Amino acid sequence: MRDPDGLIARAGVRGDPDRDQHFLVDDRVLDRLPTYLEEIGADASHLLEIGGGTGALTDRLLAVGDEVTVVERDRELAAFLREEFADEIAADELTVIEGDALEVDLPDFTASVSNLPYGVSSEIAFRLFPEKEPLVLMFQQEFAERMVAEPGTSEYGRLSVSSQHYADVELVESIPKEAFDPQPAVRSAVVRAIPREPDYTVADEDFFLRFVKAVFTQRRKTVRNAVRNTAHISGLGDPDAVVEAADEDLLRKRPDAMAPAEFAALASLARDVGEPET
Repeated sequence: MRDPDGLIARAGVRGDPDRDQHFLVDDRVLDRLPTYLEEIGADASHLLEIGGGTGALTDRLLAVGDEVTVVERDRELAAFLREEFADEIAADELTVIEGDALEVDLPDFTASVSNLPYGVSSEIAFRLFPEKEPLVLMFQQEFAERMVAEPGTSEYGRLSVSSQHYADVELVESIPKEAFDPQPAVRSAVVRAIPREPDYTVADEDFFLRFVKAVFTQRRKTVRNAVRNTAHISGLGDPDAVVEAADEDLLRKRPDAMAPAEFAALASLARDVGEPET
């Protein structure tokens, strides 16, 4: 495998924390990341990496995948990847896409392993989740803990419900700051997401996710008050009708005590009787 420090030296760059550039340089962590896919028998025929940097993880993915596509928004780094991995590109094993992962057309892929830019990690994750492919993604530790949190815990919130709507999510490894160059201000963590259908149904996924977002803006209120107070976010035309039709025990709860299935049932009710915007 290529040496991470050697790649940085050949690229002639330094990471820029202001641009979310923290290069993963710990060989042990880099070597472990693809194994989180191997453990679940994921299809590695086309791996997607968001944020290729200087290619240390790209190199590991090429060793286990038939084809790799890497998206890199930094022009200089994208050019370096094309030079460093010219042979792999010529062999049709690697494709480098220069651009913002939130804007470019992503290829069909079978799994993604990525060290995400922290500033847009949420937006990128929720672009990948609907693709329903296995994901191994690195986030800030606090963000990762909120993704996997269970109802009734202080970390449980909109991010937990939304993530667990798409997949079984598991925090598989915490990463110390020293594994990066330059070091970030906080620890990081790796989350593995295995796609699956939820154990409930929603007729309108966009409304469900918007409703969850709205209610959690008032997480310390009862569900009754949260539904009434956030109609401007959820788009409900008649929140009182939802409150009148909902189960009283549920209305007494706070949002952080509601399981995803309870949110789905309440969102379905709200869609049916609350006159949401279309």
